[in-house]
Parts: sequence; structure tokens; C-alpha cells
Amino acid sequence: MPARPGRRRSEESRRAILAAAYELLTETGYARLTVEGIAARAGTGKQTVYRWWPGRADVLLEAVTVHARRHIPQPDTGDHAADLRAFLGATFAAATPPTVEALRALMAEAQIDPAFGERFRATLLAPRREALGALVSRAHVAGALAAHLTPDDAVDLAFGALWYRLLATREPLDDRLAALLTRTLLR
Repeated sequence: MPARPGRRRSEESRRAILAAAYELLTETGYARLTVEGIAARAGTGKQTVYRWWPGRADVLLEAVTVHARRHIPQPDTGDHAADLRAFLGATFAAATPPTVEALRALMAEAQIDPAFGERFRATLLAPRREALGALVSRAHVAGALAAHLTPDDAVDLAFGALWYRLLATREPLDDRLAALLTRTLLR
């Protein structure tokens, strides 16, 4: 999310705010997470947080987006199964307890706040979809994608399984699921 007008962001303050949001989310849950609490934990003023983000959901959105970029590789080794398995495995491994809590809260917020929902889709979902889409598109061009699937269908199936487990069943996101999806999506 682009910075709001005003003083330039201090990278140190930004990192402290994002870390504080994760810590407090883990300790208190989303319902009790406040901008005031985030600012106090980060050692900044709440006006600093509001200068850069509209509210707590957007702070978490940036924290999750940064986490995903940092922990999920975009492999391109030519081995489509290995690349897909590595991407899915890293995606699932990045779903640590605070990240899972954040994703659930962000998805809920996106359902009740249309403006936030647009930011959520543009900031987190679209780039993750693009990243996986690039992998399955390469597999499709090489003839390795399951014949009955389009790249978009493959992405929907993979992320559908992820979100179903996160939101509905709370079953683990693990290597077994990464392997199952890889076998299902590829020939």
C-alpha cells in the first residue's frame, strides 16, 4: 500500500509497527487489536500509524504481504512438479499461527468492508495469484498441466483448498496437501 502524504516513513518505525501488529494479534486476537496498542508496542505515536495506514486491518495487510514476499519463493527450475511443490510448500509453511490469525481476520474484514476488500484483493490476493499463475502457466505451455485444467482453474483449486482449510475446517496446511495439489494439478 502506498504511503499517505506527509513525512517519509522511517523504515525502522515501519518494521516496528508491522512486528507490533503481529505480536499483539497473537496475544490479544483481532477483535482486541487497536491502532493505539500497535503504536504503543512499536514505540511510535498512533498518528504515525494513521499517517501511513487507514487502520489496523491495513497494517496487518502490509505485514502479511511482506511476510509472503519474504518467505515464498518463485522457483523456475524447469521441473514443474518441483517448482509447484516448492511454492505450495513454502506458502503453507509461511502460514504460521500469527499469519493464519491475520489471514482469517483480513478475509473477514474484506467481507464486511468493501473498500478494504478491494485493497485486500489488490495487495495480497492478486500478487499471490499472479505468482502461482506464472508457475502453472509455464506448466501449461510445457504440456505438464492436467489436460482438463486451465491455469486459472489450477490457481483456483490450489488457493480454494488453502482458504477452505484456513476458514472452514482448520485442517493443517502441510506437505501432504502440497503433494496432493501438485499431483492433482499436473499430469
